[in-house]
Amino acid sequence: MIWLIGHKGMLGTEVHKLLIEAEAPHIASDLEVDITDINRLRSYVGDRSLSWVINCSAYTAVDRAEDEREAAFRINSEGVGNIALIAAEKKAKLIHISTDYVFDGSKEGAYLETDPPNPTGVYGASKYEGEKRIQATLASCFILRTAWLYGRSGNNFVHTMMRLFRERDEVRVVADQWGSPTLADDLARAILHLVSCDADRYGIYHFTNEGRTHWHAFAAAIYQAARERGLLEREVKITPITTDQYPTRARRPANSYMSKEKIRRVFGISIRPWQEALSELIEELTEGK
Repeated sequence: MIWLIGHKGMLGTEVHKLLIEAEAPHIASDLEVDITDINRLRSYVGDRSLSWVINCSAYTAVDRAEDEREAAFRINSEGVGNIALIAAEKKAKLIHISTDYVFDGSKEGAYLETDPPNPTGVYGASKYEGEKRIQATLASCFILRTAWLYGRSGNNFVHTMMRLFRERDEVRVVADQWGSPTLADDLARAILHLVSCDADRYGIYHFTNEGRTHWHAFAAAIYQAARERGLLEREVKITPITTDQYPTRARRPANSYMSKEKIRRVFGISIRPWQEALSELIEELTEGK
């Protein structure tokens, strides 16, 4: 039995869909099962036998976390620690989703799983504490760090850009923060790959779509793909700006680019370019318009 936590979120929705398609025995929970309450978790699981726990839940409000430190740590650290404890009690394997925000973004090249984390904001710090709680509690765990996640549902960069392109004649987008856009469906398929092969080479892995870009180029690619498919009929100027010109409550990593060599080598997972993944999503939006 697989337990999917956070099945109504952007990533959890895609994982849930794949579990249903695979007819995999599973249970799924969301906010109705409070991960910060260990007794609630134990009550929900009951005497079920679990083989895998997939945690897609998180406090993800990066800027708000600066003012809600307690809430961020309660969910991303204490709650995650509770999930790890349940997995240990049930002798289940755990897949947990973490983030590029555990790094400070100062490295010039691609981040490796062995690079030391150094979060600069509350969100990243809370996620890193969650990683450490898992590793202190459970050996049979996979921590998958991802970045720039977007998908069919939920609030994400693609949907925000599409809305702004319809509302404005000019959109200003940061061009000095680098990383790799990641389609939620592709990450979900990587997660299911680990489950389907009953993976046991535990540890930290990075997964994003392949390729390195910045937010402005990502926005321009969204605009071009949407225009080509008739989703946008008006011309919009996309202006590159610096991080200093777009101040936010929390500091963003200047470099979020992560190496995927480890997950490819260990599990044989193929990773497609971010441009191809984006094109697929825009095509789906075209079909559903």
